[in-house]
Amino acid sequence: MRLVDHRLAGAEVQHLPCPKNRRKLLAAEMIVLHYTAGASALSSARWLAREDVKASAHLVIGRGGEVIQLVAFDTEAWHAGISAYAGRKGLNRYSIGIELDNLGRLQVQDGEFLAGCGRVVEPEEVYVDESVAVPTFWHRYTPVQLDRLREVCRLLCAAYPVRHIVGHSDITDRKQDPGPEIRALLRQHLEKGIIFNR
Repeated sequence: MRLVDHRLAGAEVQHLPCPKNRRKLLAAEMIVLHYTAGASALSSARWLAREDVKASAHLVIGRGGEVIQLVAFDTEAWHAGISAYAGRKGLNRYSIGIELDNLGRLQVQDGEFLAGCGRVVEPEEVYVDESVAVPTFWHRYTPVQLDRLREVCRLLCAAYPVRHIVGHSDITDRKQDPGPEIRALLRQHLEKGIIFNR
């Protein structure tokens, strides 16, 4: 993969037009990570690109490592909402939003792990967060998906003045995405003094 005119290029990248986003970013100082909680990467990307939806993102990364780009990296996407971090507010103006195809937090019902959309998740796809008093259950990210995320973050950090890679839940208390698995990865990398192997 490579960057060409603020867009990713490569065999694994698909572009989906999102003409509703036109305003330029003030600066790409942050990368904000989200999960889609949707049925698939493509269905989530199509929903985010709809003209009547007041949300969007720069990228959606699928569970097989596929990448769908909606918005150029020099253009504002609507992913952060009311948000603040490191002295900045209104982070849509200062950040790149990456959505990861993932069902999010799961509930246990009749011995099965159930996503908000009603889909049953197999036990081997469940991440258990035991850092809290009562363990919680989350859809696990795939290794290829996380590898692709690292690759994208390295490219973006090399091309733009990115200072922080954070989860949506780090910039607003209204959200819980991208969940504890990604937060643990970010914490490990920060402790080593690196940002996703930048």
